[in-house]
Amino acid sequence: MQPTSPLSQQSQSRRDEVHGRQVAAMFGRIARWYDFLNHALSLGMDIYWRWRLARAARPGRRGVVLDLAAGTMDVSLALTRQYPDCRVLAVDYTLPMLSRGLRKITPELSTRILPVQGDGRRLPLPDESVDAATIAFGIRNIRPRMAAHREVLRCLRPGGRFCILEFGTGSRKVWGGLYNFYLNSVLPAFGHLISGDRTAYRYLADTIREFPDERRLARELLDAGFARVFHVAMLSGIVYLHVAEKAGGDDVTTETPADASAHGSAPVSPTGDDGPSLLRCFTREDPGKDPHGEEDGD
Repeated sequence: MQPTSPLSQQSQSRRDEVHGRQVAAMFGRIARWYDFLNHALSLGMDIYWRWRLARAARPGRRGVVLDLAAGTMDVSLALTRQYPDCRVLAVDYTLPMLSRGLRKITPELSTRILPVQGDGRRLPLPDESVDAATIAFGIRNIRPRMAAHREVLRCLRPGGRFCILEFGTGSRKVWGGLYNFYLNSVLPAFGHLISGDRTAYRYLADTIREFPDERRLARELLDAGFARVFHVAMLSGIVYLHVAEKAGGDDVTTETPADASAHGSAPVSPTGDDGPSLLRCFTREDPGKDPHGEEDGD
């Protein structure tokens, strides 16, 4: 493979910068409808998914959590509920989203949730400064993703977790193809009906379909430098919780089923796809089979 020329790299970097500004403008347009549409389009299940995301973070009693692509700060709030002594850095590229979220921050929480407008590829944080990091339905909007993976890894303390909540790709038929119909038709149409912005929800559907499956994302995270990666399927694989752990701390131990229940992650064994179960655990020593040559465990 020919190495990428500096000119090509500069051109791609410019495209990534333009893409970031366009995405920020798009989310700014739909900010006032964002929470309502999240709840309506998921039938309220997004509340549970964010709870699971927060539960998997495990920042420690007085830990500091980076909530990347924090949006209107629902994950930040879920983190403060589950970890009453933690502090949250709520970082998002889109200021109108953070402004909407500020309405949810009570005076008591104002010292524990710090909203910051920032770029996930260039975080305004020192090395090893946070105990955990979360991102809900936002990693697919960052280009290049590897820059965000590496930035989060840099900021995490040894043994810290990067927890990603994201939709399944739609590359597999779920519920007889109903999920694909939802992505292609329901999501853009309903989003346009409520927000008046068909382009935004068509974009969201397209990025879900283009997002790597759980195995490819695991490989990305391992390539970025994380020591261990696993994923939890929810709602028959329509939604995935991905967890990447930085080397150090207690990450060398394997969770038992009892530990998994206590910490919000599933035991290390493949099970059925109807519950929140761990499908596969990856490490650098055991990166898994090629996704094209491996049958789905569903």
